Amino acid sequence: MQQRYRQRPAWLVLFILTFTLRFCAELARMKHDKLSLIGLRILELRKTKKMSLRELAKRSGLSAGLLSKIENFRTVPSLSVLVEIANSLEVDVSVLVKNINSSPAAPYLLVRAAEGRTEQREDSKGLLYKYLLSQDVGPHTLRVNEVHISPQTYRKPLSTNALELVHVLEGTVQYGFKDEEVCLGPGDTLYFDGLVAHSVRNDTEQAARLFKVYLLRQTD
Repeated sequence: MQQRYRQRPAWLVLFILTFTLRFCAELARMKHDKLSLIGLRILELRKTKKMSLRELAKRSGLSAGLLSKIENFRTVPSLSVLVEIANSLEVDVSVLVKNINSSPAAPYLLVRAAEGRTEQREDSKGLLYKYLLSQDVGPHTLRVNEVHISPQTYRKPLSTNALELVHVLEGTVQYGFKDEEVCLGPGDTLYFDGLVAHSVRNDTEQAARLFKVYLLRQTD
């Protein structure tokens, strides 16, 4: 049986095309560091709608792993991914990007001691991430965090779509890579590709504090 298609009115086609072009232009002007903040908005909307990560994955056709990385600031979503997520949350894409495209007045970024913002990361229990700043740097997004690791904490291996640099400020921490574990103390610096799954361990009675830099890649 031949399926019939109803032709959309010309004005509706024009409206959809105009909106899409305007949105794409706005997205092109938006820096990747702003896009990375969309993860927080997606998480808030999902929680408001009482939707599990697995349910959102089923509705959107995206993997739960990718959605978790977006919500936990481990990758930057592309336009096509944003559209799928917005449709699954039953909101317009503009809701996800509203008021995100803003430019700093000064030619520098300054974060005072008490100005950092705590980030909720569901995939890293026992680790407290304090967001300091983010900025577009060529094809990457520079994102800087201060990370507090509670005593007797182990975080299972996770991968991040980013290059990572870790500098230990206080305490002792172990980063695990496959069959190898690297022990870091105050003043030590570790650099690696976050695509390699890595664990984090603090098996001491003292909290550890890290200065951490991500160079996030964009997800296609």
